Amino acid sequence: MLKITKTTESQLIELTPDRIEVGAWINLVRPSADELNVVEAITEAPQDFIRSALDPEESSRIEIEDNHILVLINVPINHDSHVYEYDTIPLGIIITPDYIVTICQEYNDVIQNFSETRFRYFSTFKRTRLLFQILYRSAMLFLKDLRQMTHRSDQIEQDLRKSMKNEELFQLLDLQKGLTYYSMSLRSNKVVVERLLRLCSNPQVSHIIKFREEDEELLDDVHVEYDQAIEMAQIQTDVLAGMMDAFASVISNNLNIVMKFLASITIVMAIPTMVASFFGMNVPVPWEGDPMGFAIVSTVALGLTIVAIWALWKKRLF
Repeated sequence: MLKITKTTESQLIELTPDRIEVGAWINLVRPSADELNVVEAITEAPQDFIRSALDPEESSRIEIEDNHILVLINVPINHDSHVYEYDTIPLGIIITPDYIVTICQEYNDVIQNFSETRFRYFSTFKRTRLLFQILYRSAMLFLKDLRQMTHRSDQIEQDLRKSMKNEELFQLLDLQKGLTYYSMSLRSNKVVVERLLRLCSNPQVSHIIKFREEDEELLDDVHVEYDQAIEMAQIQTDVLAGMMDAFASVISNNLNIVMKFLASITIVMAIPTMVASFFGMNVPVPWEGDPMGFAIVSTVALGLTIVAIWALWKKRLF
């Protein structure tokens, strides 16, 4: 999908490729080959800049070539079908002398936040500021998902205390995997933000990145939010790792308790079976001709069973 928009004082207008204007924002989501060629022709950006965000394995970085700057970051993306799965996807932001271009392989909440209903909060003319706003929005989404992970891990913990099923453990594993992806993406995104801080003070790129005084505070906020997200992700990772170890020990301990109980039941049941086997032999045995023989043997078996139960109970095997 190719969408070209431009902010005015009163609205966010949509343009066509043949009627594009300076200061427009070109947004590509799941682009076709023809759409990529159109954007390359309009912006004259390097082909590898345009297509870099389409590789899901691309890492966050900044590249500068001629009059174009590529800022590649990872943004969170949620799978609606799997509520406990969290993942990230590359988002490419290209700043040219006339336009700003965003490219992503999937729809994401970062770009969708800049919609017609919020046009007053951003300007496609101020390309550098829009870049910082996109970075800030991605950091806020990371924090939002991390808080959601904390809430879900608490819910899973309560469920595990009651049921101890494998399903809850698998959900914890999904959260732990998502946290790993988030931690890696946050650290690489932070490196991008730190390099942007250095680039903004570099006069050699001032003709591309026009750093205004009001943008400095926004970029500092982005840096602070990423620091907070990294710290939160690390804390949550440690908590989940400790929780997994603790519940693994609890499950193992519960298994040992069950096995001890079953072993004790086996011992108790073996005593009357053994007594009955002795007196069931085809040889002379005590009380063989006694009318009360069966009652006596049953009493002996019951007495030995009670003694065994008492001994096992004293050893806390019941």
